[in-house]
Amino acid sequence: MNAEIISVGTELLLGHTVNTDTTIVAQALSDLGINMLYACTVGDNEERLRQALQQALVRSDLVITTGGLGPTKDDLTKETIAAVAGKPLVEDAGSRQRIEQYFAGRSCSENQFKQALLPKDCTVLPNDAGTAPGCVVTTDEGKMIMMFPGPPSELKPMLYRYAVPFLQEKEQAAIYSDNIHVFGKGEGAVAQQIAPYLEGENPTAAPYAKDGEMFVRVTAKAKTKQQAAAICEPVTKEIVAILGDVVYGVNVDTLEQAVFHLLSARGETVATAESCTGGLLSKRLTDIAGVSKVFEMGVCTYSNRIKHMLIDVSDDMLRQYGAVSEQVAKAMAEGVRKKAGSTYGIGITGIAGPTGGSDEKPVGLVYIGFTNGTQTWIKKLGGAKTVQRSREYYRTISSSTALDILRRYLQGLNPIA
Repeated sequence: MNAEIISVGTELLLGHTVNTDTTIVAQALSDLGINMLYACTVGDNEERLRQALQQALVRSDLVITTGGLGPTKDDLTKETIAAVAGKPLVEDAGSRQRIEQYFAGRSCSENQFKQALLPKDCTVLPNDAGTAPGCVVTTDEGKMIMMFPGPPSELKPMLYRYAVPFLQEKEQAAIYSDNIHVFGKGEGAVAQQIAPYLEGENPTAAPYAKDGEMFVRVTAKAKTKQQAAAICEPVTKEIVAILGDVVYGVNVDTLEQAVFHLLSARGETVATAESCTGGLLSKRLTDIAGVSKVFEMGVCTYSNRIKHMLIDVSDDMLRQYGAVSEQVAKAMAEGVRKKAGSTYGIGITGIAGPTGGSDEKPVGLVYIGFTNGTQTWIKKLGGAKTVQRSREYYRTISSSTALDILRRYLQGLNPIA
């Protein structure tokens, strides 16, 4: 089945609202094995929406719209879809009743009940989090138009509770993907290493870049999810073996989650001291539920005075080498580990920019210290005069590198290779 998504709303077209709906829907379609052909955004204009729908129905079996189902005059999606499909609007009693229940005890204008008008003979998708129902309209040619409300808080439950089961019955196939997560090697280099696998049809393999790292998605399609997983398994194992120790996990959400699981399995703990990353490393760790059993303490020691006061970095060292130095990164890691009484300590110091750099210490220079209490390793990032990246990039790559150093150590690898 081929599909495309039309996002409706002038606020999306003008960039006033971030369009997350397309991402949510596309991921769900991908998981179902439905082929995504196109995605577009249309303003609140009936004629342009009509043209987009007509074009989409020529080339796709399934057209999904998001937005434009509310009670106001510029909510035109449903009316336009009904006209394109040649279906009159009729009131759906169940949807009317849900709107009445939603507004029970409160005033409700007649405009609200406009939302209960749906194309004749459609399949209703109930809205458990709002008032505007969605629906599936089948055209005389057998094409399907599926419409959803715009707010993600309403779209997601409707999509997964009602639309996905509906589409699973129609598609009668299952898809499964393994995501092989890589840190320390770029998308191009990985693609070269696994080039023969990128030509496969079932399973397919494709590399994707992601926030300073990348992943390889291995995907198969079969009658059942179990059969699709079995098709993926040998190829996933072969790619992991080829890529080696830059793979930090398969089907884990993030690098920090991989570290959390490794620390948990060993019953060990870590503490962090951060300067240029401003607490991003500890933030990423503490985003994980249950991390308190492995994360002892995180301090943001931005100034030299605080480095000395909280984690015992000596004033003499700071004067002699400067805050951005391997000596200070080492002292930060060792100092925070000692203060926390943790198994491991991490210290990060650097220049995230866009100002503050010099010929000797340019923007992007970062030192990361890691200690197990007996030995301390130092990793240097940047230092050469290259194209300057954003402040957020340096903070993200530094915190990711710190996590990967710890991950490598916990897996018995050289932590700074």
